[in-house]
Amino acid sequence: MTTLNPELERITQRIIERSRPKRQAYLDFIARERDKGVHRPTLSCGNLAHGFAASGEDKPAIRSGKAMNIGIVTAYNDMLSAHQPYGRYPEQIKIFAREVGATAQVAGGVPAMCDGVTQGQLGMELSLFSRDNIAMGSAIAMSHGMFEGALLLGICDKIVPGLFIAAARFGHIPTILVPAGPMPSGLANKEKQRVRQLYAEGKVGREELLEAEAASYHGAGTCTFYGTANSNQMMMEMMGLHIPASAFINPGTKLRQELTRAATHRVAEIGWNGEDYRPFGHCVDEKAIINACIGLLATGGSTNHAIHLPAMARAAGIHIDWQDLSELSAIIPLLSRVYPNGSGDVNHFHAAGGIGFIIRELAANGLLHTDIMTVAGGTLLDYAVEPVLDDAGTLAFAPAPEVSRDDSMLRPVATAFQADGGMRLVEGNLGRGIVKTSAVDPARWVIEAPARVFDDQDAVIAAFKAGELDHDVVVVVRFQGPRANGMPELHKLTPSLGVLQDRGYKVALVTDGRMSGASGKVPAAIHLWPEACDGGPLARIRDGDVVRLDAVAGTISVMVDNSDWESRPTATQPAQPMGTGRELFAMMRATSDNAEAGASAMLAMAGL
Repeated sequence: MTTLNPELERITQRIIERSRPKRQAYLDFIARERDKGVHRPTLSCGNLAHGFAASGEDKPAIRSGKAMNIGIVTAYNDMLSAHQPYGRYPEQIKIFAREVGATAQVAGGVPAMCDGVTQGQLGMELSLFSRDNIAMGSAIAMSHGMFEGALLLGICDKIVPGLFIAAARFGHIPTILVPAGPMPSGLANKEKQRVRQLYAEGKVGREELLEAEAASYHGAGTCTFYGTANSNQMMMEMMGLHIPASAFINPGTKLRQELTRAATHRVAEIGWNGEDYRPFGHCVDEKAIINACIGLLATGGSTNHAIHLPAMARAAGIHIDWQDLSELSAIIPLLSRVYPNGSGDVNHFHAAGGIGFIIRELAANGLLHTDIMTVAGGTLLDYAVEPVLDDAGTLAFAPAPEVSRDDSMLRPVATAFQADGGMRLVEGNLGRGIVKTSAVDPARWVIEAPARVFDDQDAVIAAFKAGELDHDVVVVVRFQGPRANGMPELHKLTPSLGVLQDRGYKVALVTDGRMSGASGKVPAAIHLWPEACDGGPLARIRDGDVVRLDAVAGTISVMVDNSDWESRPTATQPAQPMGTGRELFAMMRATSDNAEAGASAMLAMAGL
């Protein structure tokens, strides 16, 4: 048996000890919920009759209480390409449930907003807090007490973290997350990026840009770049919450359908009264959360999860922070380069060996906790596989390849792309934030240049178009934190800043906002807190102040005299956002906690 890396063991024990009081309180809570919470045997006849009134052919089984009933929470809509395939899943799941003597009902639906549609638009200011909304909607769905197991249908950015948080609060119920897979590869992401930069420079028009975007995002399924959505799917496998190796199988295929069938059959086996009871809250422990962090680092995943993972962990009584992520990053090698960190997309990643290869490589080198409770049974090593259809069309699993099928995409630990996972904590007199170095040329890990300060991203674009940023510059975009405007992603800035960098200038972004999981080659210190609207240090910075971002030393500082810095007045926060529904989220902005804690009003107010 491989010995666990001693530094990983140290970090793990620190997280376990730090979490111990709240974790024990959580385990006691879900035990009480199992014994004394709402479930079908406790429902009155009137309650129960309402619950099965429209269940059709499943009515006798649900009424008798002898068959397991599976609750489906779905994030289906047919505007969002990743979630459009879920439209037919409930009727399929009901059929698959009957095959093993169980029943299934759609417990509820939750919103699934598309950050691709809202990117750079006003609606993006609702994006982060949609995670809390999804968690609350899922809790409403499961509150009826009709279910002994659950299947959660969700893929993208805030959807999976929201579903996860709700599943943790119903942690006595066995739950499996069910993916729908990425769209087939379209226009190469590097070519899409090239056209975006040409458009930013005014060298191609809107029609050429739209053609490139449409050729990239061209059908049903998750976008194929390795952003937050596909990072979600990777993490669910690293935690053992999927049917093994199911993340990156394309929609509309027989194999995809068989994986959904397997999830339905399996939740019936691990359900409340099943032969192998596996409650969600026991599957998700400190080691599982750490595995998610490790997977994120080993694959160069989305920086958005520096916010989501602490929130997800809190819901299960576990406390992690950016120091943990940064220290894990120092020992976890980067094993894959998926766009925007490389040229290929998630389909190429999966074809090269995918998550199964990553799991086996990390485990073989003592860099992964394999001894966790997974929904599949056994250990996490059972996820070092590839799903296939045998000659009879039945789902089977083959071992993941021992050698990468494409070492430009996927490598073993011995020849990793870089020795660390490329996500680093930076702190200094500008606050505390995160830098993702895995997509950035090491020559740009240290940037020192005069600041140009903005209060919104549209002003940055205007300054770029006016030629005002054609010099070495640290672009500071403040009042973008959760309490200011909901912490929108600032991915819209990437093409313009990339153009400046390509012109030979030293360029960096510093912000209390977020960048997309698709953020790429420009160094960026993001999620800085205390945020500007709380009087944080970004509210004091002025045009021309020299800022030094040093991702090697882990520092982010403005180079001014300390007495002058401390005596400066703070800038005035822009007016609270109105329109596009943003005013309805005022209470979430007002009560949100900081980015490192997970930027959640819901968890903060619940005392979790």
